[in-house]
Amino acid sequence: MLNAVWVAVIIAVVCWAALVIAAVYVLIKLSRLITQTSAAVAGLRDSSDAVIARAHATIDDTAGQLDRTDEITASMDQVAAGMAELTGRMTALAPLARLAAATSGTRLARVSALVYGVRHAAELRATAGEGRRAAGVSAPSRLSRGPGPGGRGVVPREGGAGGRPPGPAEHPEVQS
Repeated sequence: MLNAVWVAVIIAVVCWAALVIAAVYVLIKLSRLITQTSAAVAGLRDSSDAVIARAHATIDDTAGQLDRTDEITASMDQVAAGMAELTGRMTALAPLARLAAATSGTRLARVSALVYGVRHAAELRATAGEGRRAAGVSAPSRLSRGPGPGGRGVVPREGGAGGRPPGPAEHPEVQS
């Protein structure tokens, strides 16, 4: 028969088996958890590598932009130096400009403007004369423009009615 010791041994074996089964179950779940955790850590490592690579690219781009900014700053320093030099020159020329403004209405200024205008007109006339000579057209002397080939013929001044030069009404094809 079974005495109390055998019953205690059987209960201990059953409890021991239940504990072993529970421990195996916990170990299986723990191994799955460790596998999933290692997969998550590997994915996180890959993602962090990509993020770090993008961060390095961004840092490199920023360094390039800072280099360009340094170049622009140096260029702006050169522009500022040039502007300071220009300001100095303009300050030096200011009295001359005031003198020119003050003398613009004087007789000397008017005479020099007249001389310039006459010289410019003479140059234009000489250039036009050279163009006519190259085209084979004779220079007009005491003749005025009148009808002819292309409206460019010449008619003596006395050819108009009453001894006066012909007017535009008598020759509508005359070009001015």
